[in-house]
Amino acid sequence: MVRRSQAANSYKASPTGPTPSGPVLTIDRVSKVFTKRDEEFVALSDISVDLHQGEFLSLVGPSGCGKSTLLKIVAGLLAPTTGRVSFEGEPMVEPRAEIGLMFQTSTLFPWRNVIRNISLPFEIAGIDDIDIDQRIAEVIDLVRLNGFEEHYPRELSGGMQQRVALCRLLVSDPHLMLLDEPFGSVDEFTREYLNQELARITEHQHKTALFVTHNIREAVFLSDRVVVMGTHPGRVLDILEIDLPRPRLPESQRLPAYNETVLKVRDLMGLV
Repeated sequence: MVRRSQAANSYKASPTGPTPSGPVLTIDRVSKVFTKRDEEFVALSDISVDLHQGEFLSLVGPSGCGKSTLLKIVAGLLAPTTGRVSFEGEPMVEPRAEIGLMFQTSTLFPWRNVIRNISLPFEIAGIDDIDIDQRIAEVIDLVRLNGFEEHYPRELSGGMQQRVALCRLLVSDPHLMLLDEPFGSVDEFTREYLNQELARITEHQHKTALFVTHNIREAVFLSDRVVVMGTHPGRVLDILEIDLPRPRLPESQRLPAYNETVLKVRDLMGLV
């Protein structure tokens, strides 16, 4: 069983969500067209949205609405056909060290234990600092993986592997976290637990996050705002403010505002 430290449980989050400020990320009239065998496919059409410091923003929509494509554009892994993305006031033209990315699968190296998987970003960057061990210990404590430092991926459950991947994302203290359905490969019970952990961690660390999911209840639980997307082409149907107090706790899902917002998203997506 993972031990819960006093530090991991003593956080105090603002009940009103992130402090308003200028946008950290600006997506301005972004479209993406793919061409195959002289045929064009419009994956995204005229997407505009801002993301502010300390805000948790979710993109929710069915498969094929372009959520992951948009995330890759934001990450600098894919260029838009038209429009622009700017991060901290500068155009996004390539991946940035200040932006961390987490995928649906943990992508851990099986021959590395937990500590060595987490330390990988520092090795890639050629950073050898005396404070690295302390930083790794802090994120292991934060995600409640104490006691598993020497374990290898094959010795961990799927949920624990994703927590290691989250540690690897957090250890370099990114200014922006991009999460592409990070818990989509685990069972429903583990997914709910990891959502609660992600809410706790992002609130405690005041992280700015852009989260991709097709799970409506997950998006509403985690987010300050939800971007509801439609298909053919991928486009924004609406952007909803989530009127739920923070910190987000399991009982937050029992509040009338939570269920009302879930129903509103379903209605926008034509599921009601």
